[in-house]
Amino acid sequence: MELRHLADRVWLFPGDPDPGAVRPTVAVVADDRGSVLVDAGHSPAHAREIRAGVAAARLPEPRWLVYTHHHWDHVWGACAWPGVEIVGHEAGVAPLRAEAARPWSHRHLRERVHAEPRLGPSYRARALAVDDWDGFAVLPPTRTFTDELMLPTGVVLRHVGGRHAPDSTVVLVPDSRVLLLGDCWYPPPLHERGPTDGPDLALARSLLSEHVEWYVSAHDEPLGRDQARAALGE
Repeated sequence: MELRHLADRVWLFPGDPDPGAVRPTVAVVADDRGSVLVDAGHSPAHAREIRAGVAAARLPEPRWLVYTHHHWDHVWGACAWPGVEIVGHEAGVAPLRAEAARPWSHRHLRERVHAEPRLGPSYRARALAVDDWDGFAVLPPTRTFTDELMLPTGVVLRHVGGRHAPDSTVVLVPDSRVLLLGDCWYPPPLHERGPTDGPDLALARSLLSEHVEWYVSAHDEPLGRDQARAALGE
């Protein structure tokens, strides 16, 4: 995998197309004042790959790390990004503090799956993602917001919530006409999903805008405006 240019100052480190890997796309919004990293990678190893990609593309070092939401595959790489300010919605703080307090290890993962078998797919993916737990830590945001926040680089964070995660946040890069969606319109996580749960198409439709040319979901290929409208039946 390598960093891929999408539009203007937005670059993407593509996710793994294998859904079992649970490895999402990570975005970098390049800026001379310090780049904005959107999601941390699903592990320290993933984060190190992204760091190498940023360096190879000669982009400015990230100064801010934005969590689109608190799920592990979007935040577990944060401990490999020293010196960044971590920004996330306030609803993600409590679950991340609870995650941070757990004794993460392969043994703990096995014990949790034994106690709650529905966690199996998620916890097996975590076990594959992290091969060395030395120095690993789950990091809550160091800066939070409620509804909307603009970073000094002009990147806008908007809380949208939804069924996938209560803290789901979309990230707008207005000058690049890119909207980074995270997982906001996806169904709830597999272990919480009921038989009737599906994508939140109403939420997805509400995000369509004539001012956006690219829509980037974390586990799908980016869609141009016309592609997104067609996919949603607009």
